[in-house]
Amino acid sequence: MARTTEEKAQDYTAMGHSVTLINEVIAGTQMADESAEERQSCVDRNVEHLELMVAKDYWTTESMTSVNSAIAAGKSYTAT
Repeated sequence: MARTTEEKAQDYTAMGHSVTLINEVIAGTQMADESAEERQSCVDRNVEHLELMVAKDYWTTESMTSVNSAIAAGKSYTAT
């Protein structure tokens, strides 16, 4: 079943939340009090979500630049 415009917008917004969370965990402004394992797990889950979503075939003109950057940053991140 095709996604509606509203559903696509919700998906894109959710992707933006994952991008923000990945970037903030890496920067140390989110989850700073959590264990390295919890931070790594959070980044890994959000990278996986973004990889699944960016591969969807219903995107048209949406920019994936920040999404792809967050995926790359998250993949190279190792929580310490």
